Amino acid sequence: MKKITATSLILLMISLFLQQTLSKEILGDAAERNVKQEKEQAHEVHCSRERSRAAWNIIEEYLMPFVERENYQISTKCRLHPDNDLFRNQEQHKIQVDTNDWKCGYCKKSFHAEKYLDQHFDSRHYNLLNVSEGKCLADLCGALHCDFVMNSKSPKTKCKPAAVAKNRHLCESLADTCFPPNQGRSASRLHELFLRQFCNAHTCSGKKKHFPEGRKVRFYLRTAVA
Repeated sequence: MKKITATSLILLMISLFLQQTLSKEILGDAAERNVKQEKEQAHEVHCSRERSRAAWNIIEEYLMPFVERENYQISTKCRLHPDNDLFRNQEQHKIQVDTNDWKCGYCKKSFHAEKYLDQHFDSRHYNLLNVSEGKCLADLCGALHCDFVMNSKSPKTKCKPAAVAKNRHLCESLADTCFPPNQGRSASRLHELFLRQFCNAHTCSGKKKHFPEGRKVRFYLRTAVA
């Protein structure tokens, strides 16, 4: 009887051990699949965060002060509107504590550089991105002269008429959509300003003058949204 009891106990222990091992393997496989799915979903966003940030900085410095001076409300139909920036919500959830101290406004995790916080957003908070069609601000870089701002010290490249014409068309389209000249004096003035500030430099003839109306930095604190 003792032998039977001992044998049964051993079999029971082996059975429990196998069940626990199998459960761990299943949970491990599930966790691995979740991580893989997160990475795959994160890579589905085909929009440059760096160039989107450059475009937004240009808008902030070379356009918005004039818009605010006119007390003009940009329509959400305008691609320059904050709601039409794929990364705007995430950028607003960046907390810069010090030069080498950045914090995620969602989960409060700290990082030594902004680029690591960007990577954290891509892997952990990609589900909060506004991935609606037409939300990639980087697509407007051609019109807004992102390359000129980001690579101002690089050697000048040969002007390509086809590319210039495309960027000028995009630029003028932004002016028409964001500041319809038939929507009042403020809109008309901003329409003309936008053409001077951004569109007129899209040419291969003569000397280019980028942002002739000047640069006006808007000062604000990076804080997390409650």
